[in-house]
Amino acid sequence: MLEGEYLLAQRLSKRIASEMEPPRFYIDKKEQVDASRAAFENHPMVRSCLDIVAERADRLGHGLSHVRKVAVDAGALVIIETEGGGGDRERMLLLAHMAGALHDIRREEPDHALRGAEEAEVILRELGLSEEEGRAIAQAIRNHEAFKPDTPLDDPSLQVLSDALYDADKFRWGPDNFTETVWMMLAPAKIPLSMLMERYKPSLEGIEKIATTFRTPTGREYGPDFIAKGLRIGERLYAELSKSFGT
Repeated sequence: MLEGEYLLAQRLSKRIASEMEPPRFYIDKKEQVDASRAAFENHPMVRSCLDIVAERADRLGHGLSHVRKVAVDAGALVIIETEGGGGDRERMLLLAHMAGALHDIRREEPDHALRGAEEAEVILRELGLSEEEGRAIAQAIRNHEAFKPDTPLDDPSLQVLSDALYDADKFRWGPDNFTETVWMMLAPAKIPLSMLMERYKPSLEGIEKIATTFRTPTGREYGPDFIAKGLRIGERLYAELSKSFGT
């Protein structure tokens, strides 16, 4: 019964989203997103991370789709933010992809960012990453939760890794929140839609606050657009669902 409710709501949200333009980031930065995606799909170390994550996909809460999108967008942000800055951009791109792949590996636990950072550091060491790079990824994962203090990375040249992971993860609070994330999180908890409706409006207010938290210059430029589009979907979805599940 609940599965049917979720499916109905998700179909509604996807229909609403399809009637809107995609976030401007994917239009203006298509070249960088495409380059990030191609690199993400072709690196064996990234595939190793994804294989580890896939083994526990049913416990992630957000699912593999979320992980892949965060990784690709984090990579695109790194490409943009490091343009003309020297250094090994290709290596930074790899680190961003690995951070994105592993950032929610302990999503089902309290303090999942801290727990995930601890496990990621072990995984990365076993994959042969240097101690410095593994620690940087772990610090980025530790910093990716919203509304919590972030700690600057030990190496300032790697700070963009942390900021890009945060922003890419918070891009998902836009349209993805209503077309994918919320339904994947509700299903295991078996929360009726009628109960969701009681909490819906305060949840929208929480999402709105994310718009001011983006950390990279590119994130600050494009992140609020993600959030605004997500809120538009959320408002329209609320109006539709209220007809059947309102209180």
